Amino acid sequence: MTTSAPAPGAAPTKPVARTARARKLPVRLDRRYLPVLGTFVVLALMLIVGGTRYDNFLTPAVISNLFINNAHLIVLAVGMTFVILTGGIDLSVGSVLALSTVITAALLQAGLPVPVVLPLAVGAGTVIGLAHGVMIHYFQVQPFVATLAGMFLARGLCFLIAPESIAIDDPSFVALASWVQIFGEWRMTSSVLIALIVVGLGFLVLHFTRFGRTVYAIGGGEQSALLMGLPVARTKVLAYVVSGTCAGLGGLLFAMFSRSGYSLTGVAMELDAIAAVVIGGTLLTGGTGFVLGSVLGVLVLGLIQTIITFEGTLSSWWTKIVIGVLLLIFVALQRVLSLRRT
Repeated sequence: MTTSAPAPGAAPTKPVARTARARKLPVRLDRRYLPVLGTFVVLALMLIVGGTRYDNFLTPAVISNLFINNAHLIVLAVGMTFVILTGGIDLSVGSVLALSTVITAALLQAGLPVPVVLPLAVGAGTVIGLAHGVMIHYFQVQPFVATLAGMFLARGLCFLIAPESIAIDDPSFVALASWVQIFGEWRMTSSVLIALIVVGLGFLVLHFTRFGRTVYAIGGGEQSALLMGLPVARTKVLAYVVSGTCAGLGGLLFAMFSRSGYSLTGVAMELDAIAAVVIGGTLLTGGTGFVLGSVLGVLVLGLIQTIITFEGTLSSWWTKIVIGVLLLIFVALQRVLSLRRT
């Protein structure tokens, strides 16, 4: 018994059943988006539970206050996202934020005009971020140690400049801080507007520029990025410059919120920023994460505090407990995803 062979040059027949089955496969969601999707689900569930349990919870006033009270933390989280994406960490952002508030209050009290004070306050964070980047890349200092030194330096400078709290009563600064735009029951303050602009710029830089692609490449593997000829040194230094600048700007927003400069402002706020970034889906090992996910992480943290405030009977320490549980869950999720990818 013989079998007929296909004619020379004829295309081999494809298994029809396999092709049809391949066309019916559902679209798979990229694993990189799973942590962010989880953060969004958690945020949605919190809104649903809060809306069903408390009156006047899902109102424009509450949501607007959620952004107003956390505008400075949103800016800190954007800068922290850049650093963690490279596989680093920045422990100094809380102290740099305090230094920015103190510089702003002290210079305004000395009579300097607002257009001069604002760049100086933000620039202080830029200089400290530049120092971190240089120490980490060129002197091979561990990011934890380098930024820990920056944290102590910035906090010490705060007490050197202003041992006591300084009230801000400059008319121009107060007018800038008091600016508000009302859309029905929604409120948009100058701090929220600046924070949203920073988020938009961070999103564009990370996803549509060579610098942003290099940030992801360094987090994925610094040696591989070097072999590809990418500007690793410049990018790592600039990532810490971005974080320091965002910390300085965050201090300016906090000064607008509190109308004062205080040396003890922002204690442990760097931990809140790191928690927001991790809950937002950014891997602590670097290479995977999104600015918008970090914003969702900030909103989750703010919403936890809002729910506890509405509850009334719970201690404020429950905020830390819930944040700790969420961190453990999201770190475990990141670990599972990393093992599956490997």
